[in-house]
Amino acid sequence: MNKTSPSLADAVADIPDGVQVMIGGFGGSGAPIELIHALIDRFRATGSPKNLTVINNNAGNGAIGIAAMIKAGMVRKMICSFPRSSNAEAFNEKYLASEIELELIPQGTLAERIRARGAGIPAFYTPTSFGTELAEGKPTETFDGKMYVQELWLKADFALIKGHDGDETGNLTYRLAGRNFNPLMAMAADRTIAQVSNLRAPGSIDPEAVVTPGIFVDKIVEVPAPQQEEVLVRRGVVY
Repeated sequence: MNKTSPSLADAVADIPDGVQVMIGGFGGSGAPIELIHALIDRFRATGSPKNLTVINNNAGNGAIGIAAMIKAGMVRKMICSFPRSSNAEAFNEKYLASEIELELIPQGTLAERIRARGAGIPAFYTPTSFGTELAEGKPTETFDGKMYVQELWLKADFALIKGHDGDETGNLTYRLAGRNFNPLMAMAADRTIAQVSNLRAPGSIDPEAVVTPGIFVDKIVEVPAPQQEEVLVRRGVVY
């Protein structure tokens, strides 16, 4: 099945209001900037999608990517580990004005909650956060004399991810640290949209090199020269 989208706009055209969206990346590494900006373009043209819950490692930087989504008023809630990065003014302003919600999750727990959804594990126990505000209201249990907190899987309606090589059936590889959350999110979302630097014919990627099998990808679009978040932030780019 050919899952290629003819454009970035087409790739994000089916994302409606009010859904949960996982967005790959660890800071700028592996962040699908072009897909995010295509979603912002659609919002500016149509007023949709809005009231989104965004799941990411952080709450955006500068005035591009997730930060630009927040600034535009598209995001109702952030679920992340590091909302207060060095250039998180967009999130800070909205949060202090009570215009955005925050669910704070320790980074290892965030990754495991996402992975658990992809593996079909509805809940697990971790010692992380026990005795802190982040554990309030959550079930706890003792194992081998140590207290653990129950965490639920974390799922999403859509995932926006970035790969390096991909084929028309959705098989993906990643480049170095750009792998990070992307494979986990591809498995945890109901529908996954991937941008790749190189779109190849089916069978042209060594099966041993495939990290995300095509069964987890619904749409794929080629972006031959993807932008890097940190470079755009240093330049002061405002999207």
